Amino acid sequence: MDDVFKALADPSRRALLDQLFDKDGQTLRALESQLPMTRFGVMKHLKVLEEAGLIVTRRQGREKLHYLNAVPIRLLHDRWVNKFTAPWVAALSDLKQNLEGRTMQKVFEIYIKTTPQRLWQALTDTEMRRKYTFGAVVTSDWTPSSRYQGVGGGTPIFEGENLEIDPPRRLVQSFRALWGEDVKSEGTSRVTWEIVPIGDSCLLKVTHDQLREGANNQLYGGWPMILSGIKTLLETGELLTTPGSQRWVPATPSPQSQIGCSNST
Repeated sequence: MDDVFKALADPSRRALLDQLFDKDGQTLRALESQLPMTRFGVMKHLKVLEEAGLIVTRRQGREKLHYLNAVPIRLLHDRWVNKFTAPWVAALSDLKQNLEGRTMQKVFEIYIKTTPQRLWQALTDTEMRRKYTFGAVVTSDWTPSSRYQGVGGGTPIFEGENLEIDPPRRLVQSFRALWGEDVKSEGTSRVTWEIVPIGDSCLLKVTHDQLREGANNQLYGGWPMILSGIKTLLETGELLTTPGSQRWVPATPSPQSQIGCSNST
């Protein structure tokens, strides 16, 4: 987390993050044109941001595109801000980013101290997934072309198809949100989970793409919290309890109601 604080301390680096916040997936040339510094200076700042995990890069032909990664900001917020100002939690997960073209993609990365097998289990085990997917119950037989569904409060809230399954390395799924009419109208997008072992840890990459330009940010705004929840679960065995993290968990009966029930039997 020290790297994140160091990266954010420089105003030029914050300006680069602001540019990616406004328009994600930019090339070095595009970023350079908006700052009063040399190409070499921009490259140095981008390297610091990438090493801190605040941006991730993807190759597209001969160009390298830069994306804002909200996960470290989410972790920093949960550690240093949330305990003092809980009502602000949801604000940082609603980062709006626009990719050139008719569709856009969102890229998120997080390092987790675990094994690829254990991380794959967390993605496909119903009980484990419930603990970080807002309490939703996700079921599937996890075979190629099979369906999966997430249910919250007894109502389907998302669904899709398992397009590609390669345990414990890669899972590609179509995704359709069902929890409200505003997100249902967005149609189907795609989510790719990639697990890369690094030493005694794993890098988990999540790419949410095939989103229409300007798509409802409810579709992707929750990813930082989901990835933070996976990390918390696998590294500590505990649940992430920031506001909204257990949205679909059934309400626990109060002690008075439980006493009433026991007295009535």
